[in-house]
Amino acid sequence: MATRTEILEGDCLHVLQGLPDDSIDLIVTSPPYADQRKHTYGGVSPDHYVEWFLPITRELLRVLKPTGTFILNIKERVVSGERHTYVLELILEMRRQGWLWTEEFIWHKKNCYPGKWPNRFRDSWERLLQFNKARQFNMYQEEVMVPMGDWAKARLKNLSTTDRIRDESRVGSGFGKKIENWLSRSMAFPTNVLNLATECSNRKHCAVFPEALPEWFIKLFTHEGDTVLDPFMGSGTTPRVAMRLGRCAIGIEILPEYVALARSGLGEPQIEDAP
Repeated sequence: MATRTEILEGDCLHVLQGLPDDSIDLIVTSPPYADQRKHTYGGVSPDHYVEWFLPITRELLRVLKPTGTFILNIKERVVSGERHTYVLELILEMRRQGWLWTEEFIWHKKNCYPGKWPNRFRDSWERLLQFNKARQFNMYQEEVMVPMGDWAKARLKNLSTTDRIRDESRVGSGFGKKIENWLSRSMAFPTNVLNLATECSNRKHCAVFPEALPEWFIKLFTHEGDTVLDPFMGSGTTPRVAMRLGRCAIGIEILPEYVALARSGLGEPQIEDAP
């Protein structure tokens, strides 16, 4: 199946306005966090973050297909000794904008360095917020199943009579109460916690996705030939993974040096930039 990858240089708010309505199957992105990346992206104050980001999410809502999904990697920052509420405020405003806040995944950074502050410990996790336009959306859960592991042998070894006769789930959970049904299964559905190591800027970018992160969501929410968008592309991890998995990809980045880095990583010739 033929696929196409586009790397577009420019402010994503303006570049997005050139994309057609209902044309994207999956958006995976990590925008600059509040007051961070000042030397590269200028930094946005926590008090003005929602105001800055809402025009972008409005365009993302327009270009996303009704069956599509938006995964937003974001994290609160500490201001004057307490967590700022800009992420929570953003969620509420996006819901008013028309988004459905469907799920929240946690990215556990399993190689996080230890640390301590007077009133807290070092963060070892970040949010991955899932938003949708409609309650029915494409989701291919079997594509991200994981081995059940040895725990299943011990857990299911000596089932009680009750476990063997309980009815299937009536709430649509997929697991049910009849645990005996899982005796013959070697794979299980994962949790909403992703245990992934960070990349630690080893691709000449200040905040790099591990490739496994967009890969997991691309497998979960798209099929081959679908289109994946990252409006804050950075060094191009999401488009690169999407291309490897046989998806079409669009990456948008405002900094020319990262655009060049992404294009070189994709083996893509220099193309005309977005206005």
